[in-house]
Amino acid sequence: MNSKPILGIIGGTGIYQLDGISNVRELTIETPFGLPSSPIIIGEIHNKSIAFLARHGIGHTIPPSKINYRANIYALKFLGVNKIISISACGSLREDFFPGDIVIPDQLIDFTKNRERTFFDTGLVAHIGSADPFCAKLSQDLYNSVVSNGVKAHLGGALITIEGPRFSTKAESNLFRSWGLSIIGMTSSPEAFLAREAEICYAAFAHVTDFDVWHVSEESVTVEMIIRILNQNKEIAQKSIISLVSSLSEDPCECNSALKGAITTSLDHIDPKIKEKLSILVNKYLL
Repeated sequence: MNSKPILGIIGGTGIYQLDGISNVRELTIETPFGLPSSPIIIGEIHNKSIAFLARHGIGHTIPPSKINYRANIYALKFLGVNKIISISACGSLREDFFPGDIVIPDQLIDFTKNRERTFFDTGLVAHIGSADPFCAKLSQDLYNSVVSNGVKAHLGGALITIEGPRFSTKAESNLFRSWGLSIIGMTSSPEAFLAREAEICYAAFAHVTDFDVWHVSEESVTVEMIIRILNQNKEIAQKSIISLVSSLSEDPCECNSALKGAITTSLDHIDPKIKEKLSILVNKYLL
């Protein structure tokens, strides 16, 4: 088994554990940003090491705005994870994206308001490029894995992250549709941007569970509706991840050097305590 996980999986609503893995052990990792949402499960698929983290905590005790996104991504980085698959529920903003479909989005809008969204606070400033927030190569590999299991999937589409935990009003939902957006969720921001700051490839596996609240002939989104679809799709997620791990390349990606040229604080003005705090992110550029 590889000692370093080849893949990190962040499970969202309805996905609190991953079946089909062997040699399982549980790690509790303290980070400079506090504890992650849950202990991280390390195990093997096809004799390759993977790491799994439950985004909302064991038993879903943490709402979207209270998730410690920085601790989650930092902990996976600490373990040596270079690729992350984020599994989450989403609502469809399009007539052709149906409940039960899987979407691997290629664009992201952050409509949240109250979240810690960067590792780079006062003392060390960096401006990460995020024109393409999802890794194109990992997204393509994920899409290939999903469709190889006979599942209807869509490669591409813009995802908007709202604050939550409430669902949208009809006016909001129709506004997002008028912007040409494809799906709506509550957790991809700032998760995707933090993964990019940590130089980790990031792709989203979004289960379409509902038509949000805009559709005039379909029932508005409810928790019961979301859980029902996620339970139906749980096996799809498991099989897709297993297929992905079997074929996943360990070759480096441009995502793994995303911080190159992004640090703007002069070397002689970087706060030593912040430099130490962020050492696993920045040392290769500062030593």
